[in-house]
Amino acid sequence: MTQPVSSTQQGGPDEGAAPAPVAGPRSKDGPPRALGLRADVRNLSLLGVLAALIVVGGITEPDAFLDTGNLQLILTQSSVIGVVTVGMTFVITSGGIDLSVGAMVALASVWATTLATQEYGFAGILFTAVIVGLGAGLVNGLLIAYGRMVPFIATLAMLASARGLALQITDGKTQIVTVQSVLDLGLPDSYVLGIPPLVMMFAAVTVIGWLVLNRTTFGRRTVAVGGNAEAARLAGIDVRRQRLCLYLLSGLCCGIAAFMLIVLSGSGQNTNGNLYELDAIAAAIIGGTLLSGGRGTIVGSVLGVLVFTTITNIFALNNLQSDVQQIAKGAIIVAAVLVQRRTSAHGET
Repeated sequence: MTQPVSSTQQGGPDEGAAPAPVAGPRSKDGPPRALGLRADVRNLSLLGVLAALIVVGGITEPDAFLDTGNLQLILTQSSVIGVVTVGMTFVITSGGIDLSVGAMVALASVWATTLATQEYGFAGILFTAVIVGLGAGLVNGLLIAYGRMVPFIATLAMLASARGLALQITDGKTQIVTVQSVLDLGLPDSYVLGIPPLVMMFAAVTVIGWLVLNRTTFGRRTVAVGGNAEAARLAGIDVRRQRLCLYLLSGLCCGIAAFMLIVLSGSGQNTNGNLYELDAIAAAIIGGTLLSGGRGTIVGSVLGVLVFTTITNIFALNNLQSDVQQIAKGAIIVAAVLVQRRTSAHGET
């Protein structure tokens, strides 16, 4: 019997792609190579878009945009939403969705910055942020995997509940962080070779996420569940447990992002993480992750985050209103989905 293994797991070039049906021997130019070429084209296209944006920023605001401090700011701002996007990429690859990531970041950030939590210092804030994220992810996973709720409904309920709980904890007020060791991570003195610690955390999460998705059994099962959940079940994969673990992973990423946001802002607010779910989904989509599941790419998602953050930065430097930014993001998302549909149609012919 043929084991359903993606080309990536066999050492192929494509990232997190569902296996194609095999009817006989594959030729040299068969599906794995075609998938790999499409992945390369997607990533190169995003790199081209990013390079074009850098040129635009350099032309419109050369002094401000190309300043070292501004480039560090772009990377730092990308780091928080980037960590959330890594978790979202796993969820979407499995055929799910998580609309509650922004609310989970808010809940974790305010819970970790209460006066009681801050008494335990750096470790207390980090531990609380991660545990709250995991707890919220566990609730999502149990409702979806074992409660058989539609991911859209379950995570929408978590979005409302987490936002409400965050508002209740803060009573609508900003919670200021007084733990100096946490605040120090956001200062230039903590940079290593000019690289902010938050960027290094983002890089670590990205590398681990890529390895898990492309070089582990967990990643193979994620792709298989997203490609065809029933076939994955018949192949011996515990689909419910896999989905539970994926939403736990999303919650973990939200907890880490909440801690990073605390470092970046020096506070906890119930409005933290606003619209993170839309930004994370959009970054994953334009990066090449299929909304229908079965294919995910960590590299593409990271590039998508950088593209969106760079666009926002350029618009801000040129004093363009936020509504223009949202229109531009919407246009990019539509274009990315159309490209995905066209690529998928060509792949089936």
